[in-house]
Amino acid sequence: MKKILSAVAISLFMTGSAMADLALATSKNCMSCHAVERKVLGPSFKDVAAKYKDNKDAVDMPATKIMKGGSGVWGPVPMPANTQVSDADAKKLATWVLSTK
Repeated sequence: MKKILSAVAISLFMTGSAMADLALATSKNCMSCHAVERKVLGPSFKDVAAKYKDNKDAVDMPATKIMKGGSGVWGPVPMPANTQVSDADAKKLATWVLSTK
């Protein structure tokens, strides 16, 4: 019984964390151009996670793109700079995006 309760508690914690980061992505306007499972204007978060899955600097690279913007990595549409996103929030968002497998 304890194992079942532990599994449920872990599942609820993970779901809460995932929802909190989805809420952060929504509040920072990420979801206007991205979705978790499909390309919108920018790549899906799952595609981003797949692209960086073997990269040791995976969190820093997307976090920098989130804050400073960029172009050419995912096609001709540039990603604008997001000056409203702090360094800590950018790293939290990048960590979440990279966990969407």
